[in-house]
Amino acid sequence: MCAMSSAVSASASMLNGAATLSNSKTNAAKNKYTLSDPSSALAASNSTSPLQIFVRAKKKINDIFQEIEEYVVETGNFIAALSKDGVLVTEKEVVTMDGYFNKVSGIKEVLARDHMKVAFFGRTSNGKSSVINAMLGDKILPSGIGHTTNCFLQVEGDESNEPFLTTEGNAERQSVSGIGQLAHALCNNRLGDSSLVTIHWPKTRCQLLRDDVVLVDSPGIDVSESLDEWIDKHCLDADVFVLVSNAESTLMNTEKNFFHKVSQRLSKPNIFILQNRWDVAASEPEYLTEPARLNEVRQQHMERAVGFLCEELKVVAPQEAEQRVFFVSAKEVLQQRLADSGHQAQVTALPEGFSSRIFEFKDFERRFEECISKTAVVTKFDQHAQRGRAIANELQELLLHIQQSAGQEREQKLQQQRTLKQRLHQVTQQLDTATHVIKDNIQRIVHDIDRKVSAALNEEIRHLSALVEEFNEPFRADPLVLNVYKKTLHSHVGAGLGCNLRAKLSDVVSSNIESSQKDMTARILTLLNEEQRKLAETFLLPRREPFEVFYGLDCANLCQDFHEDIEFKFSLGVVSLVKSFMGRAACRILNVSQTENVPRGSGLTPQTPSNELPPLGVSQSDWSLISRMAVSTVGSQGSMGLVLLLGMLFKTVGWRVVGFTLTVYGGLYAYERLTWTTKAQERAFKRQYVQHATANLHRIVDVTSNNCSFQVQQELFGMMARLSRLVDESLVTMKREVRTAEQLAKQLEETASAAKTLRNKAHYLDRELGVFQETYLHTARH
Repeated sequence: MCAMSSAVSASASMLNGAATLSNSKTNAAKNKYTLSDPSSALAASNSTSPLQIFVRAKKKINDIFQEIEEYVVETGNFIAALSKDGVLVTEKEVVTMDGYFNKVSGIKEVLARDHMKVAFFGRTSNGKSSVINAMLGDKILPSGIGHTTNCFLQVEGDESNEPFLTTEGNAERQSVSGIGQLAHALCNNRLGDSSLVTIHWPKTRCQLLRDDVVLVDSPGIDVSESLDEWIDKHCLDADVFVLVSNAESTLMNTEKNFFHKVSQRLSKPNIFILQNRWDVAASEPEYLTEPARLNEVRQQHMERAVGFLCEELKVVAPQEAEQRVFFVSAKEVLQQRLADSGHQAQVTALPEGFSSRIFEFKDFERRFEECISKTAVVTKFDQHAQRGRAIANELQELLLHIQQSAGQEREQKLQQQRTLKQRLHQVTQQLDTATHVIKDNIQRIVHDIDRKVSAALNEEIRHLSALVEEFNEPFRADPLVLNVYKKTLHSHVGAGLGCNLRAKLSDVVSSNIESSQKDMTARILTLLNEEQRKLAETFLLPRREPFEVFYGLDCANLCQDFHEDIEFKFSLGVVSLVKSFMGRAACRILNVSQTENVPRGSGLTPQTPSNELPPLGVSQSDWSLISRMAVSTVGSQGSMGLVLLLGMLFKTVGWRVVGFTLTVYGGLYAYERLTWTTKAQERAFKRQYVQHATANLHRIVDVTSNNCSFQVQQELFGMMARLSRLVDESLVTMKREVRTAEQLAKQLEETASAAKTLRNKAHYLDRELGVFQETYLHTARH
């Protein structure tokens, strides 16, 4: 769009006095188009054009929705991470976040394509294409006499330096020179009247296209029956409709019916009416001579157009409707602008009213730009801004819920942590107390068992002879048989002692162990939780077999040094008598004499203990001699000693006493010798065995009692260890739960903080959209 040339100023005196434009209206148009350099005009328009409101609003809202998309992605990742545990966020909310992302992506995609769309309609040959060419300042669309435009032609700006066109459903670039073959009604390969051909024109060549304006040319509404399809396909997203009418005739019903259909589909569409070819009417000879009649015609067209907009369509108020009707000549404007840009020679002869029509066309452009900018800002961005604010508010509510839930969960975890720590401290103290009590009870039971086992074993030792007498295996003095007899007797005595001890102590031991185990179980189970208590009662506490004490009375080893003496010995024999009369001293002498090897020629000078007196009737010296002789006799075991002894007695007491004594002595000897049977040998054997076993058993009483008490101690301490291990596992579990609760509380605190930060971002974005609405939409509405 270029400024007026100097020729316009020179012909200012030729203006028709009937021109209705106000001075302010004309000055506004002049101020906008006063630069002669096209590039300078573009630069000035870039800063003053109302279309820049839309451009700036589009950039602003695109920037905001870029931030919203990044925010939704960040929030979606945050919620997706929270959804893994399913505590704070449900799967439904994750799906909702995906929906938000799709919504924002869709809005961004629409915003990227959003532009200010102007649709031009009118009857055939009313000059729709010429109006568009005039606005673009170049002859882009085919125009001429008759039906020229066969399909919809959309002109939009492109960043490329060379123009090209694309057809509907085909993105292949085609040369603009082919537009005549595609869109002209006279071409051979005609497209359908609802088809769309898009002309991509370099933005550098036209400021209007640089400001995101899209111009759509249409076939004549009087030659097509596809009006409903046109409206659905090309009109629903239009911001401004321009009805190009022929000033040589009035508005036709065809034009009115089309816009009635549009008004039914769209709420109060923005409609401009251009009475084109006003130059033809102004050049009529009758109007040149009578300018008043031209004003009457103009007024007639204005009344009919205002009535159509106000009364029939009801889209604007009457005072505003007059600002939507313009009397122009698109052909003159195009010629002038082509001449100003150097594409065509300057027009030398200016028709009557040329300047007035030029200024009115520029006033149309100014008002059109103001209207389309305001309308497009509202229609394109208001809904998006509201949806963006709704998304931001919904996310604020969602994040507030997450923040509150995280705070509540954090308080619960902190309370759980405090409870666990308190429980941990209590259990630790109670375990120490229970451990001391249980150990004291175990020691008491162990001492009691030790004492009772010792007493029972001593009692059994006292009755050992009865146990030995119960052994009834056949006895023979043969060494081989006797060895088997001794082994069997060892087993019998060991089994009998063990059986008797178990019979006496099993109830006592079992009672003590059972009571101690119940006591420690009761004490320990109170320190466990319900689940651990059931586990202990089910698997740990019941014993598979009752506890029994092993007494370890191995008589075979205990009496392995037993050597029986079942050879016949006369009870009144010399050795026996000497042992009886001389006591321990004689035994010592006898033992010495039997064990020491005395060299030949060395004499024995035994001394009679001072505490042993001779028998009555025997002098001290005689008794000493008899003793020495007896010792010598016993020591030598020879008959000579016995003869000497008998001779000494015969000398001392006489032969009658000796003879009587010998007779009695021999009778006794014969009696004992005859009664020394196998039974007597068995009794002697058992008596010797009892004596030997008794002595050895007395030596192991303490060892046995200690061993039994140690077994009891091990059993009780084993039970205590198993129970303590349960408590230790419980303590470990509680410590782990404390750490887990602490970590979860920290994570929940971080989650609440992150939710708060994201909520603040949502509030910020909502405020940004609010500022956008206040800055652009509120201003556009008013």
